[in-house]
Amino acid sequence: MGRADARRAQARASRRAAKSGGIRRLFTWKKLLGTFLGIVLLGMGAFLALYLYVPVPAPNALAERQSNVYQYSDGTVLARSNNGVNRQIVDLAQVPTEVQRTFVAAENKTFYKDQGVDLKGTTRGLINTLSGKGKQGGSTITQQYVKNYYLTQDPTISRKLRELVISLKVDQKQSKEQILAGYINTAYYGRGASGIQAASQAYYGVDAKDLNVSQGAYLASLLQAPSQYDWATATDTGKRLVKERWAYTLRNMVEMGWLTEAERAKQEFPVPDKPKPAQGMEGQTGYLVEAVNKELDKQGISAEDREAGGWTFTLTVDKKRQQQLEKSVKKELESQLDREGNKIDATVQAGATSVDPKTGKVLAMYGGEDYVKHYVNNATRQDYQPASTFKPLVLAAALENEAKTQDGSLIGLNTIYDGTSKRPVVGSDTPFNPQNEDDRSYGPISVQKAMNSSVNSVFAQMIVDVTPAATKKTALALGVPDKNFPERPAVTLGTMNASTWDMAGVYATLDNHGRKVTPHILQSAEHRARTVKPEAPKKQQAISRASADTVTSALKGVVESGSGRAANTSAYQAAGKTGTSEENKSAWFAGYTPELTTVVALFGESPQGGRQVSLTGTANSGRANGGGFPARIWADYTLGALGGGSNATFDLQDVERGEVPPPPPTPSKTPSEEPTPSEKPTPSETPSKTPPSQTPSETPTTPSAPPTITPPTAPPTSPEIPPQPGESDGQPGERPGGGGAGD
Repeated sequence: MGRADARRAQARASRRAAKSGGIRRLFTWKKLLGTFLGIVLLGMGAFLALYLYVPVPAPNALAERQSNVYQYSDGTVLARSNNGVNRQIVDLAQVPTEVQRTFVAAENKTFYKDQGVDLKGTTRGLINTLSGKGKQGGSTITQQYVKNYYLTQDPTISRKLRELVISLKVDQKQSKEQILAGYINTAYYGRGASGIQAASQAYYGVDAKDLNVSQGAYLASLLQAPSQYDWATATDTGKRLVKERWAYTLRNMVEMGWLTEAERAKQEFPVPDKPKPAQGMEGQTGYLVEAVNKELDKQGISAEDREAGGWTFTLTVDKKRQQQLEKSVKKELESQLDREGNKIDATVQAGATSVDPKTGKVLAMYGGEDYVKHYVNNATRQDYQPASTFKPLVLAAALENEAKTQDGSLIGLNTIYDGTSKRPVVGSDTPFNPQNEDDRSYGPISVQKAMNSSVNSVFAQMIVDVTPAATKKTALALGVPDKNFPERPAVTLGTMNASTWDMAGVYATLDNHGRKVTPHILQSAEHRARTVKPEAPKKQQAISRASADTVTSALKGVVESGSGRAANTSAYQAAGKTGTSEENKSAWFAGYTPELTTVVALFGESPQGGRQVSLTGTANSGRANGGGFPARIWADYTLGALGGGSNATFDLQDVERGEVPPPPPTPSKTPSEEPTPSEKPTPSETPSKTPPSQTPSETPTTPSAPPTITPPTAPPTSPEIPPQPGESDGQPGERPGGGGAGD
């Protein structure tokens, strides 16, 4: 190497030495420490500014949204109205302590000691996410609660920074119990369930208060990966991982002194139930929920209140009796119909209401074939006429008002009326001469027998004897709605409008010895912040016990030997009345035992537009009257609802038998009035030439009583009377001269 090369090498070395010395002077330990402290101070300043700048926001709407629960009287769930989310918030005190601890053991062992943020845990969570072991587990319970309750699930840096700040603030402002409660009530557990109550039902079919520690450990384990760890859909790997997570949770509980080794050894992995489809409004559910909602409106719990969610509505409905009613309708009616192939069968609608005659609690209700197919509730609709189920109320009014016949005799069960079909009423400013069913004439007939056979002409005269105004007053007191209810003789045929719900209340009042019974379906409405118990209706005496018990005695005869014989059985004592509106547009059976009152009705409704049509020809059985399908449904349901029968008997007091006359002369008949052979009364129904006391066994005799026949005072020259104003408009049961409404 020459001198020139040596000099150049020396120069390069000098330059390198100078450069190295400059770097060393630049990065001295003092300068590095100063820089580090500056960065830390800058970061702290930035975080402090962020802490001061970021407030604790209002909860997000989804986190506070809850479903409403509708349940039977025994607490089993009927339906949930989701309001967009399946959640029902419960207080922490309702969750067993050992179950609360499973969540802490699974998610955040330092929960009760930390300040709401765990940097080590956050790092661990990142590693878990990267390794495919789940998205949760890295944040504290407080952080997860903040994310669920105040923020969103967006995986952004800004959201994470806000989460850290808010978690610190929340930990300072709220107790650990409040935070834990918020966490388990907002977390998502899979199967569409948000919150521990919905999860408890979804996985184990129990309320959160009834969970055990093993079940709690499984639900806590789910939170790491709900879809992956759902036992019903998990892969073998998922099942292995969730069992490991479950075991890990229990080990932590032992470590933390919340579970002994012996208790841990007894725990078995709690395989959850299979998923169940969401409970919707199909079948009878929608009708029941609709009826409850209407009652809630009356109780001051509006649709807006319900929309906020979080309510538990307990119905008065007995689950077993509800199932029995549905079964009876299917057995006695639906199985006989061909809704697809028969145009008449397609028009048939059934409705029923069953109540406790002592309390008015609705125990079962049938609203129709299926709520999602037929939205009108047939149990509560008031657009059809109750027909001859109204006749007992005419008798009740006569008894309550101590009414007398045209010749001055007090009306009772033995009172004799003229049962001639199309007989003009006497004593009314409004002419009326209704036709009996099938235009059948009975001649002189007792009130009891007239009730048994639902003789229109007898009750047409009776309502005139009582007066329509007095009858209406009694009917309204018993619970008949004032709906299309004119004060005319024709209303004796039940030409007003009423529902099975209405008539169940009326007949329950008779069953309850005249003490008013008002049907209701809401037992209680409970919310975390509010509880509503419906005010019990006042049980005033609607009519006297003597009047009510006399009507019950008459209606026993209808079931024992009259038009309601299809409801008769030796398994229980019953009273009831059939009803069939004119043109056969509705058919009813209203009846009761000492323990149960039920009204069943069929309605003819055109599938196109809901127009009322005739039921005649239903199931190819001719005229569908109240003593047919309705009475058979009633009997099958009542037998099942009473557990196969009952020994209870009616406690009847002061029954008004009325005056028993000596044998009346048999009225002469014109050839046109003579019934055809098929229409002739049976021997038991033929006007007797001996005192009526020899017919109904329950009727005591008083041979010395004077006659009480009520003949027409001025018979018209023609049996047809011009239509009275307002009663010739074609409404069922309103035509004075025809129809055959009754039964």
